Amino acid sequence: MTSFKSLGLSSEMLKGLEDLGFQQPSEIQAQAIPLLLDGDNDLIGLAQTGTGKTAAFGIPLLERVDPEEPRTQALILAPTRELGQQIAEQLALFSKYQDQVNVLAVYGGAAIINQIKALKKPQQVIIATPGRLIDLIERKAVDLSALGILVLDEADEMLNMGFKDELDKILSYTPVEKLTWLFSATMPAEIQKLVQNYMNAPLEVRVATKNEVNKNIDHRFVITQGAKKSEALMRFLDHETALRGVVFCRTKRDTQNLAEYLLKSDYKADALHGDLSQAQRDRVMKRFKNHELQVLIATDVAARGIDVNDLTHVFHMALPDDPAYYTHRSGRTARAGKKGISLVFATGRDRGRLERLADKLDISFSQADVPTPEDIKAAKIEKWVQQILDTRPKGKIDGQLFFEVANTLAGLSKEELLAKLLVLELERSNSSGEGDDLNQRFSSGKPKGGRSRGGGGGGYHKKGSYHKRKGGGKKKKGGFKAKDRHHGRRGR
Repeated sequence: MTSFKSLGLSSEMLKGLEDLGFQQPSEIQAQAIPLLLDGDNDLIGLAQTGTGKTAAFGIPLLERVDPEEPRTQALILAPTRELGQQIAEQLALFSKYQDQVNVLAVYGGAAIINQIKALKKPQQVIIATPGRLIDLIERKAVDLSALGILVLDEADEMLNMGFKDELDKILSYTPVEKLTWLFSATMPAEIQKLVQNYMNAPLEVRVATKNEVNKNIDHRFVITQGAKKSEALMRFLDHETALRGVVFCRTKRDTQNLAEYLLKSDYKADALHGDLSQAQRDRVMKRFKNHELQVLIATDVAARGIDVNDLTHVFHMALPDDPAYYTHRSGRTARAGKKGISLVFATGRDRGRLERLADKLDISFSQADVPTPEDIKAAKIEKWVQQILDTRPKGKIDGQLFFEVANTLAGLSKEELLAKLLVLELERSNSSGEGDDLNQRFSSGKPKGGRSRGGGGGGYHKKGSYHKRKGGGKKKKGGFKAKDRHHGRRGR
């Protein structure tokens, strides 16, 4: 089995990786690092988000930088501010024991005057978003004449965001003689044209198929009315008390509206989208990483820089048009070997789209139920009972106080006392058990809504087939078991 030591890294780099708990390289790291460490070839790395791409190019880049040369030797282009910051943070950790290598991240949304001031000092490595880098180049604040390595990270996303002209302009300022390392999750025609125009006989490292999805993710969907999706989301937040996740929306407006709706209902949520200032985005991410927020409501672009390993859920308020976006979204959960849930809020018209997505990604979707108020009430009481069982009162209650309360309640039977406590807890947690069933069926000429609790579910599986489960919870060929459903008990 490959180790970092076998890749030919310096002792200083190995020590830094050991401090970070890096034991064995990921597949993209094992393949790319030896080629980039000493080679003089351009390279294309095809791998999905969450596979360790930053270390795959960051480690050999740092090993090749000369700390004695004050000019900029390496440039990393990233599509978003968050991703740029994340790369800078990781490079700083990798190079902990190396000779001083200065790394600077520059991006829009922050004061350009401060970045210009920082660029007057030696910065061997610059990480930049395309728009801000062009601003700095035009102000003659950046000198790329000594550039030896250019990294295009998430190149497909930069093109999706409309940065083609910016990339062409930036590349025109770089030396002809340099190494270009391009990393991307997909290889569309625009990327192929970029390779033809700017790369020289590149080697290719391919880790995953175009849309390969993390096998530790449980893919689910619920069917509900479009106007009821926000309420359905709140049902899941109420039911899964340990839930921590990201909710994806199509537009910045949808993202902000949903976040405000949840906040008004006292949920710990906030929005992350392109209209926020850098200070606002940093504040939101800090709260999320510090567990002050239960969910983050985000657009696809804004979520590119999210680097959190303990997310239990990813929610899709609508299916993305591109399967690659579903892969990127769902890949935010089930990181570092953990398991996670990716759940789509579908409407009755989404049957065909789910079938095609399952077939395209070679995955299976199991149908879940939106928790009813009764389900939520049961889950909260279950948690309350467990808290009682886990409580150790010895030494925490004054003896006199205990006897006074005991004497006051002595006239109640055990059943009466328990009933009163239950009522108080239900009132405290606002769990009345009343409310509509938000579940629906797919459009098929049959009445919508009011589905039986015993069946009517189904699942989409690879090969594009749809399997319907009848009552009794038994699994038919290619179907799913009752335990796969979010129904009446927590979906663990």
